[in-house]
Amino acid sequence: MDGKTVKAIIFDLDNTLIETSRASEVAIQKVMTELLKSTLALDDGTISTICDKFNQKLFHESSDASAGGSIDELRVGHWVKSIQEAAGSCSTPSLASQCYHLWKHTRLEVLSLSPETGNLLRRLRSSYKVLLLTNGAAQVQREKVKAVGCEEFFDHIVVGGEHAEQKPSPSIFTLCFDMLGVEARDCVMVGDSLDTDIQGGFNAGVRATVWISRSDVPDGSVKPDYTIPTVLQLPDILAQLESRCLNHV
Repeated sequence: MDGKTVKAIIFDLDNTLIETSRASEVAIQKVMTELLKSTLALDDGTISTICDKFNQKLFHESSDASAGGSIDELRVGHWVKSIQEAAGSCSTPSLASQCYHLWKHTRLEVLSLSPETGNLLRRLRSSYKVLLLTNGAAQVQREKVKAVGCEEFFDHIVVGGEHAEQKPSPSIFTLCFDMLGVEARDCVMVGDSLDTDIQGGFNAGVRATVWISRSDVPDGSVKPDYTIPTVLQLPDILAQLESRCLNHV
């Protein structure tokens, strides 16, 4: 291959570039302390159960679940059901809506792109084409992108919820390759999810997949080409790829 072995890098967003899980935990705690405990005469265990149920509904939310209604309405509904399932009823009709909006706004306030990550993306964009590919509902993911101000670091931003298929489908990767004007073999996929980012990169035939994790790969799972605990170590992986290419020239 002429020139660099890697021409483009595709990044996931949540828990790869920004700590969405941590922000969600902070938001849940705020809902518990500022709304649920002060409004409902329930023990701490039941309050925790309500929040656990909301998180479960959020996790199992399908990409088309809000069809026919807004994502905000859907997630208010998650709170309604969670309160009803754990407490038997929702005594304050507006409580579920208040829980959702406090959770949402707190999460967006807490989310941030660290200066170190921003500097990394800026440096990488001077040498590579860089694209953000994130799964999820269009409104939710666009709100996150705006909240952390990461538009300036990417040549393109692709939100799975705006397309027919999301990661790990090869079709959305093909869309990204076309937007970047590169082949699959020119790209590295970087993300925290084995099921969507790494499997998707594998399905699409990218040059290499990089898993952001401090854990070992579970048995039976797709195997990433590289595993690093933080995206800040990505330059080391890129250097290895370039060195490997030169050694085979």
